Amino acid sequence: MSGLSRRLLLAGAALCLSLPAFAQSWPQRPVTVVVPQPAGNSPDVMCRLITEKLSRTLGQQFVVENRPGAANLVGTQSVARAAPDGYTFLFATSAALVTNPYTFKKLPYDPIKDFVPVAMAAKSNHVLLVNPEVKANTLPELIKLEKSAPGSLSLAVDGARNLSGLIAQAINKSAGTGLVLIPYNTTTNAVQDAISGRIQVTIQSASIAEAFIKAGTLRPVAVAGAKRIDSLPDVPAIAETLQSVDLQGWFMFMAPVGTPTDIVEKLSAEIARALESSDVRERAPTLGFDVRVGDAVTTAGAKRFLDDQLASSGKIIQGLGIEPE
Repeated sequence: MSGLSRRLLLAGAALCLSLPAFAQSWPQRPVTVVVPQPAGNSPDVMCRLITEKLSRTLGQQFVVENRPGAANLVGTQSVARAAPDGYTFLFATSAALVTNPYTFKKLPYDPIKDFVPVAMAAKSNHVLLVNPEVKANTLPELIKLEKSAPGSLSLAVDGARNLSGLIAQAINKSAGTGLVLIPYNTTTNAVQDAISGRIQVTIQSASIAEAFIKAGTLRPVAVAGAKRIDSLPDVPAIAETLQSVDLQGWFMFMAPVGTPTDIVEKLSAEIARALESSDVRERAPTLGFDVRVGDAVTTAGAKRFLDDQLASSGKIIQGLGIEPE
């Protein structure tokens, strides 16, 4: 073995030995967490709730950076290309990880090859809402009303290929209805039009919908998913009426592939602690989030959950006849 080869081998061994110590001292400077959606949206609200805890327990500022655009592509791609040094993470939406792969022909990132799951953070509940003038208090009544005048009810969504759009299409397919989907670029405009009556129905995250429900400007008729949610215990789940509709949003911390395993595991453990804290447990349901994520808060559990969701989302999207564009 040459002298150069020996020095390279020793340097490599020293680097390997230093990694655990590096992870123990991490973080030594502020950590950036990218949210691929605008400030104030439900992912942003939940991310800030968790990162506030991480900043305190880990002794460095966790800075939330909003990079919205192109159906989560802008922010997600930026993290996929970031240095895997433990100082950039993604607060990924389910759309970024399991919807986009089936709706984009050319995705500028791979949810499996470009990222390492750190921890599941929360599930986001969505609510089917109607203008108070709509003569329907329940989902069965809304279905009956639409069938009495097919095509007469418009439903505001954030895009046909985003979560609210998929939920709406699944309702139409399962119920045999013809709710007319109207895509909106901003949640604010969709909600305003639903309140004014320009649009009769909308699907919004519970964190956004709650204030309008309390004000009486929008009325909930069902929540997405298989179960009722703590913040709206009297509102039935869509699955209570349409058993085939069980769609729900969720958020997961992801690291660029190559991030040291010790750092990933350390952050995962701290996220688990944050989710168990009393203030997060108390506040999350009022925002429409469920932080009871089971073993998906671990790196291994998050990986299993992601794999399962990729498979199930593919079946749902293909079943709706949606082709990638």
